[in-house]
Amino acid sequence: MVRLIASLPKEVISEVIGKQLVRSGTSVLANYIEAGSASSKKDFINFFNHSLKSSNESKVWLTLLRDTNKCDKNELKWLLDELDEISKILASSIITMKGKR
Repeated sequence: MVRLIASLPKEVISEVIGKQLVRSGTSVLANYIEAGSASSKKDFINFFNHSLKSSNESKVWLTLLRDTNKCDKNELKWLLDELDEISKILASSIITMKGKR
């Protein structure tokens, strides 16, 4: 994702979306890793929830890039597919941790 962001055209719309994507995209992994040192089950679930929200937000920014033709469609499709899978895994994990399965 970082490589894609670095390759965006140097224009206002791409830079704004790119900055948002850096924040949300890196937050997915950061919150997932942070969950490993959570002090309680509630905190653990909260980190997973934040990670899921960041994944969904990243999909919004990538979709905007796709719709404005700002970068390679194949790379965008791959990233969107990966984020879909990550979101499904995180959502399933949250449901399991809450004991609703």
